[in-house]
Amino acid sequence: MHMIWTVFTGDIVDSSALSADRLDDVMACLDRLSDDISAWGQGATAAFGRRGGDGWQLAVNPAEYTLRSTLYLQSSLMALEPAVQTRIAVATGKGTLSDANPNSAHGPAFSASGRLLETLTGNTLLAHAAGGPLDATYRLADHIAQGWTQAQARAVAEMLPPGTGPRRVAADRLGISRQAIDQALHAAGYPALHDALTLLETSE
Repeated sequence: MHMIWTVFTGDIVDSSALSADRLDDVMACLDRLSDDISAWGQGATAAFGRRGGDGWQLAVNPAEYTLRSTLYLQSSLMALEPAVQTRIAVATGKGTLSDANPNSAHGPAFSASGRLLETLTGNTLLAHAAGGPLDATYRLADHIAQGWTQAQARAVAEMLPPGTGPRRVAADRLGISRQAIDQALHAAGYPALHDALTLLETSE
């Protein structure tokens, strides 16, 4: 399928500290999350594949929710017990995907995402290959996300899917009070992230 793709290429932070079974579980979680993201858009297509031991790649078309998807992947992993983090390098552009595995794909979006991941060093976990204001937004969001506790990440992950409903519904799903989810979301910087996501998604 030759079309415009948004490609997320990542690897698991400190994967050497994880057992092989635990790493398999994390990859299975990412695969499930890719299914969630594909359901966000009408007629959306998503393809997930593992790359080597601790690497992975996800291709989505159309990508209406690029930063939202990035934060959903990160917050969901940080909500696991024990928590896990991943680097995520994002690029949007043309590409060809011949089957359901992005490992067989090629094109500018796939190349740019993979190259960007190789440049991520130090504390940077989230970045966008477009550079400029969009990449700046990703890096600020990354700084916020890296400060999440497990409880905060769990609350954010519940609120990120489009049309998720009011906070009290998310609180019920988590088995916590409305006050508890309000406190977790406020401490996680979610109100500012929500505003940023709304601005990005209405300008695309």
